[in-house]
Parts: sequence; C-alpha cells; structure tokens
Amino acid sequence: MGVEGGMKCVKFLLFFFNFIFWLCGLALIVVGIMVQIGLHKSFMINDASASGVPIVLIGVGVVIFFIAFFGCCGAWKENYCMITTFAVLLSLIIIIEIAAAIAGYIFRNKLSAVVQDSLTEMINKYNNGTTEFKKAVDKLQEDMKCCGVNSSLDWKHFKPEGNSVPDSCCKNVTANCGIGTMTDAAMVYQKGCHDTVEAVLKKNIQWVIVAALVIAFLQIMGIVFACMLMRGIRSGYEVM
Repeated sequence: MGVEGGMKCVKFLLFFFNFIFWLCGLALIVVGIMVQIGLHKSFMINDASASGVPIVLIGVGVVIFFIAFFGCCGAWKENYCMITTFAVLLSLIIIIEIAAAIAGYIFRNKLSAVVQDSLTEMINKYNNGTTEFKKAVDKLQEDMKCCGVNSSLDWKHFKPEGNSVPDSCCKNVTANCGIGTMTDAAMVYQKGCHDTVEAVLKKNIQWVIVAALVIAFLQIMGIVFACMLMRGIRSGYEVM
C-alpha cells in the first residue's frame, strides 16, 4: 500500500530534492577542483594542509551521487530501508561538510604564512627550475602585475649583479627588460605578489565555505522530508 494524501507530495518533494543533491554534488566537485587548481597549479602552493578542504569537497561530491541513488529509489519505490539509509548517510555528509567549512575558515588564518613560504620557495627554485616551472612563475607575475614575494628586491639573487629581475616583472614585457631595472618603478612592478595571491586564495576559500554551508542547509531539508516519508510509510505498514 503506497502513501496517500500529503505524503504523496512529500514523496515527490524528496525525489526533487535528490535531483538537487545531484546538482549539489556536481557543484562541490567543480568548486573543489577549481580551488585545488588555484592552490597548486596557478600559485604552486605546496603546503599539505591547503589540499585538505578541496579534496574533502571533491570526495563528498562524489559520495553524494551514490547517496542520491538511495534517496531517488527509496522515494520512488517507497522503500523504508532505502530512505533510512539515505537519511543516515546524508546526515554523515552534512557533518563532513560542516567540518570542511570550519577547516576552511581555520586555514584562512594561516594562509598568509603558507603563501609567504610557497612564493619564497618559488623564487629560490626559479633559476634551476624547468622551463614549464619558469613559465608558470612568469605567468603568475604577469597576470598579477607583481614582482617577487613582498617586493622586487626579493629577486636580488636572480643575477650576480643583484639588480635584475625576470622579464615578467616588467610593466611592458620585452626581451631583457628586467636586466638592471630592479628598483626602476617606471619599468618594473615594485609590489610583491604575496598580498594579491593571498586575496585571490581567500576569495576561493570563501566560496568553498559558502558552498558547503548552503548545500548542508538544503540537505537538512532533504532529511526532514525523508523522515516525514519514513513516518508515512511506517504508518501505512501499521494500517496493513
């Protein structure tokens, strides 16, 4: 005997929410991948703690696909066990998402030191780095319109005379434009990349936190509908 009346509406709402969960899972995967790329490829941040939040979000996004299966099938077939499994698993996911949001907020507080260390290491490895590595560093400086970590003076070991910077530091990039122009404000950007990179990363992490909390709220609504449907199914069994 299937559910009737208002429970029919709850059944279809739960089915609809599972479609939303599928989209949420996709959103988490996309956001996680974007932040991971931003942290490691574009900015070459190598601190292990930086990977924690995006990796958790990607993993949660993948798991949501499987959880949505229990929710959709359970709602459509009005299967008490499947809906119960769905509600329990979704509750666990919510706890993980909230933990990821908290971890992201905590990581914001140590981001400045991580960026400082990573950019310093980037500069120290530049001369002996691969062509691909140098291109990545140059692209960072060109895109961010910055030079060095805190200022152009951070490149003092770039050339023996201590007064040159990579051409990517130049306001108008041309061949050898950085030679002997480290402190020439008309030719070279004097501001370092630290503050700009930190601001971009904080914005990315903020999106991670917002995504995790919004999706967690939607999932709580899904659990409420699941519990209501479970109660309706149980009542139907008792009538029988």
